Amino acid sequence: MAQSTSRVSATPSDRKPGAPVILVVGDSLSAEYGLKRGTGWVALLERQLQQGKHPHQVVNASISGDTTSGGRSRLPALLKQHQPAIVIIELGGNDALRGLPLNMTRDNLATMARQSREAGAKVLLLGMEMPPNYGARYGQEFREVYTTVAQEHKTALLPFFLKDVGDLADPTKLFQSDRIHPNEAAQPIMLGNVWPELKKLL
Repeated sequence: MAQSTSRVSATPSDRKPGAPVILVVGDSLSAEYGLKRGTGWVALLERQLQQGKHPHQVVNASISGDTTSGGRSRLPALLKQHQPAIVIIELGGNDALRGLPLNMTRDNLATMARQSREAGAKVLLLGMEMPPNYGARYGQEFREVYTTVAQEHKTALLPFFLKDVGDLADPTKLFQSDRIHPNEAAQPIMLGNVWPELKKLL
C-alpha cells in the first residue's frame, strides 16, 4: 500500500480538555489514501460520535504504507502524547503484501496491544484477510495472527475489517483503480463494521 503522510484528525491544541481520546493507528486504509479529505471511515467515525453525543475525540495517527513494525515504533510516543482511552490498531496488511514473517507481525501486534493496555487504554484490533491467491493455508495462518493476539491480550477484535468490501464477487465495485484501496463508497461500510465493536468500548 502506497506511502503517504500521517493523518492526524485532532491535535492537543484543538482538543476539548478532558475529552477521552480514541487513537487510530493504521495504514492507508485509515489514512484516506486516494480519497478526499474528510471522507474516510475515521472522519465518518468522528461525525458519528458527535451526532451520538459521545464526548470522545479521534486522533488519526495512520500512515499509508505503514507496517506493524512502524506502528510498534511509533506507539509509545503516541500513547504518551495523547493518553487515549481507546486504541484502534489497523495494521498487518502491508506486512503480508511485503512477505514479512507472520511471527513478527504477531509479535508486533501483541506488543502494541500490551503497551496500550498498560497505558490504561482499551484496545480494538481490526483483523484483515488475504486474497485467495495467497493460498488457503497462508490465509488461515494470517487470520490466526489476529485471533491469537486478541485472545492472549484480551482485546476486542473485528475479524475482518473489509467485510462486505473486499469479499464481493466484483472486486472493482468498492475499490479505487489500483484494486487495493477502498473507494469513498466503501468507507461507510467499513465504519459500519467497526462501530458495533467500538461501541462496546465507549
